[in-house]
Amino acid sequence: MPIALKNTPVETDCLVIGAGPAALFLIFELGLLEISCHVVDVLPFAGGQCMALYADKPIYDIPGTVKSTGRELVTALLAQASPFNAQLHLGQQITSIERQADGRWLAVTSGNHIFLCKTLVIAAGVGAFMPRKLSHLDLSPFEGTQVFYQPTDKVRHKHIVIHGGGEEALQAALTALAQQPASLTLVHRRDKLDASEDMLQAFNHAVQAGHIHFKVGHVQQVSSSHMSLLDASEHAQDLVFDELWILQGLTPQLGPVANWGLAMQKKQIMVSTENFATSEESIFAIGDVNTYPGKRKLIVSGFHEATLAAYGVAERVYPGQKIALEYTTASPRLHKLLGVSH
Repeated sequence: MPIALKNTPVETDCLVIGAGPAALFLIFELGLLEISCHVVDVLPFAGGQCMALYADKPIYDIPGTVKSTGRELVTALLAQASPFNAQLHLGQQITSIERQADGRWLAVTSGNHIFLCKTLVIAAGVGAFMPRKLSHLDLSPFEGTQVFYQPTDKVRHKHIVIHGGGEEALQAALTALAQQPASLTLVHRRDKLDASEDMLQAFNHAVQAGHIHFKVGHVQQVSSSHMSLLDASEHAQDLVFDELWILQGLTPQLGPVANWGLAMQKKQIMVSTENFATSEESIFAIGDVNTYPGKRKLIVSGFHEATLAAYGVAERVYPGQKIALEYTTASPRLHKLLGVSH
């Protein structure tokens, strides 16, 4: 069934799905080839796994750097790609794609953005990082109004309940405390919390001072303003809230990509190593989402894949033209694109 359009599509040479390291380097490589692109990622920030899982942990196998954190690597990649002004559409997911009569793809996001693109590059890593939900409860009627999977901005004079026991949950509690909520409660299934010593010390101090309430138990039921919590003694407690933040970390899910008719193997997209094309014409896949003989899930491998995929995209964007190989050390054209002056 054709996609019903509510908005005017944004036309672009290439739509990149994912904003991890391979995707960010792809922006740079596409820019050198003068190919416009838009980038969509389900996370509210760029960087993919580097930011979601190890933003402040050291990485030792990036060429030319002895050590860099995930955050430092992403910052450098964004700076490198900045001359090409790619537009990032964060916090949303591509929900559907449809081949058009002229061979282009019509892609729709969960944020109601519509793109008409000559090529697609899937750089979704191990999948879209989605928040871990309370799997035994259906909270969909309250999501976005009373139930949230990331901290909200305005908590002053509100009753806030946070469910989670990791650094994300503790940091959210300490940050919210400074905004003077009416009450602040952290709920976790165990009395042991998983965070740094400094954060645990700050959290425990706030609990002892009575600024944060810490409850241990299993969530039985949630309504629009109440939570039923069963503790280890089988005693039920009723917690009242204006907002419930469920901060249990993220989990990767392949999502709608699995239904796009691409040849796959063990939930990974099969590609040609010549240009990382998929089984579907003008769709490419790079990074951890793809598979091929000899595949190694390394960031440096993703950079190599991004480079060859960019040339594959160029052959689709400029059909019949020979794509010349130029070097950034000597090409006046590339220097101009990069804003390099001598």
